Amino acid sequence: MGQAHVETTEYDVVVLGAGPVGENVADRVRAAGLSCAVVESELIGGECSYWACMPSKALLRPVLARSDARKVPGLSGAVKGPLDTAAVFAHRDYFTGNWKDDGQLDWLDSIGARVHRGHGRLDGPRRVTVRNPEGERHILAARHAVVVCTGTRAALPDLPGLKGARAWTSREATSAKAVPGRLVVIGGGVVATEMATAWQAFGCQVTLLVRGEGLLPRMEPFCGELVADALREAGADVRTGTSVASVARSGSVVTVTLTDGSTVEADELLIATGRTPRTDDIGLESVGLTPGTYLDVDETCRVEGSDWLYAVGDSNGRALLTHQGKYQARIAGAAIVARAQGVPLLESDRWGAHAATADHDAVTQVVFTDPEIASVGPTLAEAERAGRRVRAVDHAMGSVAGASLYADGYKGQARMLVDLDRETVIGMTFAGPGAGELVQAAAIAVAAEVPVERLWHAVPAYPTISEIWLRLLETYRG
Repeated sequence: MGQAHVETTEYDVVVLGAGPVGENVADRVRAAGLSCAVVESELIGGECSYWACMPSKALLRPVLARSDARKVPGLSGAVKGPLDTAAVFAHRDYFTGNWKDDGQLDWLDSIGARVHRGHGRLDGPRRVTVRNPEGERHILAARHAVVVCTGTRAALPDLPGLKGARAWTSREATSAKAVPGRLVVIGGGVVATEMATAWQAFGCQVTLLVRGEGLLPRMEPFCGELVADALREAGADVRTGTSVASVARSGSVVTVTLTDGSTVEADELLIATGRTPRTDDIGLESVGLTPGTYLDVDETCRVEGSDWLYAVGDSNGRALLTHQGKYQARIAGAAIVARAQGVPLLESDRWGAHAATADHDAVTQVVFTDPEIASVGPTLAEAERAGRRVRAVDHAMGSVAGASLYADGYKGQARMLVDLDRETVIGMTFAGPGAGELVQAAAIAVAAEVPVERLWHAVPAYPTISEIWLRLLETYRG
């Protein structure tokens, strides 16, 4: 019998992955008139929409609002009771569209992008083979670019007993329908601390097992210290410098055995030990690349050594954050369009339309713990490792009037990093209630390379927490 004919369709751009990053690439190239196909094997909208950013923040918002309200005279007595977890979960479900992607699909249709449901794999240069849920194959050929936007998945450690422990990853932690009595969290990063904050507030007894000496190790040390203090005050058991030897589940109970021989029992176990790229089964070997790795890219997010393959968002490992991935999508989309139209790229302009400079000079991040953590740019340790001559300026955030009005007993810390050779701010970190809303001003200062002396003319409104900028500048001047 002869081989069945496989239909081939040609597009200007083919995008692998329909999360926020892939959607933004499609939007940029379609706005310029290029044809575009988007391939997705799961839900349109990706990890962020259904199992990460949106559901986690929907869970955390009432937790943080209640915490803030309990520190406001005249209001604290009204919020002493437990959270209505059924209402919180229903609100979370609303923001995920009840894990249905009709609205996201309609949006892609509205911009004229063609969606192909199924698993897509590279099949040589500029070709993608898609196998749909019915097992049918379709070949997509790209005139100008194939863009890998496949994201990451939870990285699971090689831990004895883990396979049978039915452990949660971030997906289960953000989509669970009931509150377990006890939860053990292995990890000390963003997912671990945010989910520990949420589930402890829902009435679960949380034990956080952290291999390192502190929480949030990629941020300034005071951030992890403040979050650990708050978790302990809320009733969580936070153990640092702890190594796990094995896990085992027997019925409804999971037992975690530590390397010192002690054990911790729980109803559920969350593994939050990092992410790994979803590039293991997308056909990279067909174009001479190594499957399962982050893809090295230039400043336009084009894969090194290629003139047609791009990797945008988590798949390139530059900054594993949804907003940074969407930023890359805008940069890569502009570069793809320019190259397709024969327009010269602005390669000499670090902050131009075709360079993802913020990925290494002005990465923004907010951790929605209690207290919130917000940062832009490098930490002091990162700047010093890079050989930069910097000065760190610290100030307690609770010292400004706006913070005192925000909450009684406001606890927080701010750090400003100044490049001493250029006299510009290169990094900012805020740790405290409401800190997330301060980060955009810091991002503007860092990305615009604003001289410290010019910042004296950016007058913070009184009485707001943003007056911390003035205190930092005063401390810097001495």
